[in-house]
Amino acid sequence: MNNDKLQYFEDLLKTWLNDLMRHADEEIVRIRESDYFPDSLDRASFDSERSFQLRIRNRESVLIKKIKTSLQDIEEGLYGICKNCDGKISLKRLEARPVAQHCIRCKTAMEQMEKFTGT
Repeated sequence: MNNDKLQYFEDLLKTWLNDLMRHADEEIVRIRESDYFPDSLDRASFDSERSFQLRIRNRESVLIKKIKTSLQDIEEGLYGICKNCDGKISLKRLEARPVAQHCIRCKTAMEQMEKFTGT
């Protein structure tokens, strides 16, 4: 992959990471600030919303780890190389999923195996 494309993906990943981190910080502040509700229905509604937000934050934390891994791969010259077969990950795949760690052939095989084994 040429240097311009690597720079493009590095900038994209860093922007994405910064946005996720800023959003997570804002959400933590929001949750901490709204912790008192005199009405039990308001409290129940807030608890439900908090549970939903925590599930989202959990998914975002997984994504943050993937972004950091991709940024490390760029530094090490391994970005765009499949972790399974060492083949190139297509540019179209990386554009669709910049944190992709596997080529489409290996990822498809992995998903089929997951479906077969139920894991």
